[in-house]
Amino acid sequence: MTTVLIADDQPMQRFGFRMLLESQDDMTVVGEATNGTEAIRLVDRHRPDVVLMDIRMPGLDGIEATRRIVATGARTRILIVTTFDLDEYAYDGLRAGASGFLVKDAQPEELLSGIRAVASGDAVVAPSLTRRLLDAYIHHLPPSATAAPRPEDPRLATLTEREREILTVIGQGWTNTEIAERLHLAESTVKTHVGRILSKTGTRDRVQAVILAYDTQLVTPA
Repeated sequence: MTTVLIADDQPMQRFGFRMLLESQDDMTVVGEATNGTEAIRLVDRHRPDVVLMDIRMPGLDGIEATRRIVATGARTRILIVTTFDLDEYAYDGLRAGASGFLVKDAQPEELLSGIRAVASGDAVVAPSLTRRLLDAYIHHLPPSATAAPRPEDPRLATLTEREREILTVIGQGWTNTEIAERLHLAESTVKTHVGRILSKTGTRDRVQAVILAYDTQLVTPA
């Protein structure tokens, strides 16, 4: 049974999420929060598997709540549910440690599969969407922030040449299937490499690996 906490300041949104989740045999809602502070408190109390986290809430927002929940080392995973085209802060939510994001007008099946994926330790953001978001953010940075060379990040030092290559194409939006086909590898081998990359770099999931690829300039904005 996957336990879920809903954090959203809109009552109808929370009601809709609850109705959908409680229609599933493998999910249960353990609480509802109307702001970030309440979400942190309820995560500490209920230790849910997944938090559906809105970003824009009164008081403490979803980004800072995500950052504080992740900082505790809790096993709870954060799935940001936001209006992607309007919300410029989704990138910050991913950097804060969220395992992915979905738009609020996603199909019910997408939300349910996203929750299950996050609960199992996977990321739910399509790599192409992640790249779109990161590119949109980075293009708003001052030129010096992306142009200046940086020292080698110590997180990359432990990677083999193949692992570095795979981290680079993950950042470019390639799926495991595409990596396997283009690099002439078995998909199971790709999954093994991805697992090792996450372990060696200390990244929580694929989304965080994409962010790492940008931060270390393995990938630059398109």
